Amino acid sequence: MSEYQFTVVIEPDEQGYHAFVPALQGCHSFGDTVEEAQANIMEAIEVHVESMIEDGEPVPVERDPVFITRLSVPVAV
Repeated sequence: MSEYQFTVVIEPDEQGYHAFVPALQGCHSFGDTVEEAQANIMEAIEVHVESMIEDGEPVPVERDPVFITRLSVPVAV
């Protein structure tokens, strides 16, 4: 069994929390709580990666360091 590590973004949305994996296009999940979203995205990652392997696709490997920040951008209206 192989183990993979991916950056996961969990953000609030209108119905709870949306979780997604930037390195795995189309890998999204949701939950009513952060904990539920985290558990659901872990399951989604497993299924997504298994599918990639079965289809002979390379599984992306994230390079360190990952940098996430929040930027303020002035916009003239």
